[in-house]
Amino acid sequence: MSYQPSADRYKKMRYRRCGKSGIKLPEISLGLWHNFGHVDVMENFRQILHLAFDSGITHFDLANNYGPPPGSAETNFGKILKEDFAGYRDEMIISSKAGYTMWDGPYGDWGSKKYLVSSLDQSLKRMDLDYVDIFYHHRPDPETPLEETMAALDLIVRQGKALYAGISNYPAAEAEKAIGMLKKMGTPCLIHQPKYSMFVREPEQGLLDVLGNEGVGCIPFSPLAQGLLTNKYLHGIPEDSRAAKSTGFLQESQVTEEVINKIKQLNALAEQRGQTLAQMALAWLLKDERVTSVLIGASKPAQLADSLKALDNVDFSSDELQKIEAILG
Repeated sequence: MSYQPSADRYKKMRYRRCGKSGIKLPEISLGLWHNFGHVDVMENFRQILHLAFDSGITHFDLANNYGPPPGSAETNFGKILKEDFAGYRDEMIISSKAGYTMWDGPYGDWGSKKYLVSSLDQSLKRMDLDYVDIFYHHRPDPETPLEETMAALDLIVRQGKALYAGISNYPAAEAEKAIGMLKKMGTPCLIHQPKYSMFVREPEQGLLDVLGNEGVGCIPFSPLAQGLLTNKYLHGIPEDSRAAKSTGFLQESQVTEEVINKIKQLNALAEQRGQTLAQMALAWLLKDERVTSVLIGASKPAQLADSLKALDNVDFSSDELQKIEAILG
């Protein structure tokens, strides 16, 4: 039987305006960083995408190198888009990025115009799309002039290969420069994607102020600190966790006794709020009106359903916020 989206999907989600733009994003967006590659089970991630759309998630976030292998998340997403979501493209915001290593040689990485334009062309072929809604430069390039990188984003938007430009992983001062350049070129920066969670607070050191002042949206990634802000680590490091494997961005050495103690205290507070720790961690990011949407991953539909329940309680008392600050120290 072919997929039919839930008729009341837009009643299930709240949407926030992205900076000063015309775009609204769902408070929770789905990222395809993990679990959508050729090494993963297609039927599983197909169900995740169905549940996301049925729940009012309209924003799907990809990048050239998502997989593994790199590129395979876009290929798989394009296949499901064609088979299950034909006719719904205009109800979706689809984003991609370039900035990390994608192919061999001097033109497959960083921030040159050559790399960004070529990479997006490849991404569009993989997803079988005419354009993406948002195209990001994935990380700052210390060696390419910022003007060249921003001119490439401007060109891509003028060519109609992306509707909006975004940046990711840019610290406050560099973000401010990039946003200013794009504004002068007539292609305003729509959104910034920083790493931000209860455990990673750098965006509070000026970046959120820049985005608020400039009218640029903010979509935090890794809101659960690679799984640390879940009940997975309450009793130490489980064997099947990312930290135990130490293969990815979370190393076993990061899960100290002090960190586990913080997790336990936060978990107790979440329980008082009628939430899991993960749900509270997502809600905590949404307390700031400068945050447009929170980007989550999911390894199975049940995990996505659980994360969506965060939206049932996004209000914090000043007492709760003080307790959280005291725990995080």
